[in-house]
Amino acid sequence: MANNLLSLADFTREQLTGYIDRALTLKKESREGQRHQQLSGRIIGMIFEKPSTRTRVSFEAAMYSLGGQVIYLSSKDTQLARNEPLKDMARVMARYVDGVVVRTFGQEIVEELARYSTVPVINALTDLFHPCQILSDIMTVIEKKGAIEKLKIAWVGDGNNMANTWIQAAAEIGFELILACPSGYEPDPEILAAAQAKATRPLTVVRDPLEAVKEADVVNCDVWASMGQEDEQQERMKIFQPYQVNSELLAGAKAEMIVLHCLPAHRGEEISDEVLEGSRCVAFDQAENKLHIHKAILEKHILA
Repeated sequence: MANNLLSLADFTREQLTGYIDRALTLKKESREGQRHQQLSGRIIGMIFEKPSTRTRVSFEAAMYSLGGQVIYLSSKDTQLARNEPLKDMARVMARYVDGVVVRTFGQEIVEELARYSTVPVINALTDLFHPCQILSDIMTVIEKKGAIEKLKIAWVGDGNNMANTWIQAAAEIGFELILACPSGYEPDPEILAAAQAKATRPLTVVRDPLEAVKEADVVNCDVWASMGQEDEQQERMKIFQPYQVNSELLAGAKAEMIVLHCLPAHRGEEISDEVLEGSRCVAFDQAENKLHIHKAILEKHILA
């Protein structure tokens, strides 16, 4: 797994906070007008079986702003649609580009690409993990609230790839995390158990969202039906209705708490319009920070 970013569990606390510290520096320098060209002459290939506005644009903008170039491939542009072995694709791509950013379904896909690639492979999302997103989320929390180790983070909703990755982050970095998920929609049990064995602060899963947000510093949510779960949408809307992040739910959190949402948001479903547009929601700062964390990730892995 050397020099790949597939899962946050592969990294130490110091390495994870290193990404964030570097992203904060790059953000500050960019706002001061400094031009970054560290990746001039370098190329990344972006393989996106799952489309995304924010992830694609932020990775492309990050690479271009570091002086590099990007080749974007959707599923229809690759041999994956025609069942080319992943090990063949990895070995060929590595001869063309300096790094590969992959957004796909199975975690096993990025792991096999990484196994055979001689250039870094970066996980831009799988059904199991979303490591780059959670790094940008934590960056946002630190900007707004200071040292994350002192905070209580609440997750409300589906135990999806975001929840799995927040669990890994809590175990590695060392902050309190409580997740409220309906029965049958909990995070991956093996990931949870491994994280709880390593965690230095409480890491728990509960049913009641009111219990989760009580005295929370940060409340985090995501869509109720992720990409590929569209046929479950109606059923999930009924099950998750009590998990909507709205003003009533947030009344139990700390007065100075902040709300995270990785976007896109389904207003009136997992989050109310009032909360998303409210002063405590930092979703759009969070979205901007994807650019800066992606710059830090690309710089570190390509120049390693």
